[in-house]
Amino acid sequence: MVTPPSLRVLALIEAYSITGPAKNLIEFARQARLADPELPPVEISIATFQRGRLDPPNAFVTGARQAGLTVDVIAERRRYDPTVFSQLRAIVADRRPHILQSHNGKSHFLVRLAGLGRRYPWVAFHHGYTDTDLKDRIYNQFDRWSLRAAHCVVTVCEAFGRRLERIGVPAGRIRIQRNIVPPFVPPAAEEVQNLRERLGIPAGAKVVLSVGRLSREKGHLDLVEATALLRRRQPGLLFRLVLVGEGPQRASLERRCAALGLNEWVVLAGHQADARPYYSMAAVLALPSHSEGSPNVLLEAMAAGVPVIATAVGGVPEMAEHEQTALLVPRADIRAMAAGIERLLVDEGLGRKLAEAARLVVTSRHAPAAYRRSMVHLYQRVLTEAG
Repeated sequence: MVTPPSLRVLALIEAYSITGPAKNLIEFARQARLADPELPPVEISIATFQRGRLDPPNAFVTGARQAGLTVDVIAERRRYDPTVFSQLRAIVADRRPHILQSHNGKSHFLVRLAGLGRRYPWVAFHHGYTDTDLKDRIYNQFDRWSLRAAHCVVTVCEAFGRRLERIGVPAGRIRIQRNIVPPFVPPAAEEVQNLRERLGIPAGAKVVLSVGRLSREKGHLDLVEATALLRRRQPGLLFRLVLVGEGPQRASLERRCAALGLNEWVVLAGHQADARPYYSMAAVLALPSHSEGSPNVLLEAMAAGVPVIATAVGGVPEMAEHEQTALLVPRADIRAMAAGIERLLVDEGLGRKLAEAARLVVTSRHAPAAYRRSMVHLYQRVLTEAG
């Protein structure tokens, strides 16, 4: 197939809020429309799902439309609603995409089962697995069947690429595309100070920040335990742990903080549409995940100039180098996490060195413009091979 002068891409994604994959899709869709004399313009529209009432639209639909994107909503009356097939086919027929793009297990499965992958060049994005409930585990297993039929499977790190090969995706169809992060625009100092006061953070207290969904695989309970250990080791060290995010482990975290006497030391700030003020007040970003791909929070902290301590899981070691751009510790190693946080809180010179090096890495390897060029070239290749 000859590459058309402009490309139409329809992206199918299951998202109810603007988490990592959804945020990346919106940012890329905005970048794809920018003029570039060397590349054809790309118009990305989105198809997504909403169960129950469609008014008001969920947070993802609202955010995508506010970004100027075209969003079609597939209405689901219940889980496993068979009418989604006819709705999806109608949207595809109306949008007439050159490329069909899917972004999670449910989307991959629907594209293949509906036969759309045979009629349109199909790019599937693999973002990793969370296994949060039975539904997710079922769709994750469906990937073994679904993804083998895609023309190209895009994933965010080498570790995920190897996993895809193990479930039968041909190596020649796998493409590694690192996540992107826009330049950090700091908020006003007054906004940051107001936030500290609103959260009850004492004057002079340093902030250890963690941003992410409060779910088991993100390892927040380990971070709470590390906080308790650090308090015992350094009783005179004045700091607060701030957790930004919402999820099924919130109640467990609250109970554990109470049991450890950490209610005044740990702040659960909930989901935040704009995390920039939190990055601006942070002395350390802690990423205690048990599993990761290419975490946006790591890139955002690096772009914001916040020193990072993270577990060396998934694609994290491909993004950050121990003692050069971050401190990396083993998964679920509470003592190592506590010791690393202590180093960064006490040794500000080390933090500055890591943060400055990390910012250079983000600028050179994770810039939106470079990602856009790479993706457009991938679309062109898929169109040629599918022709």
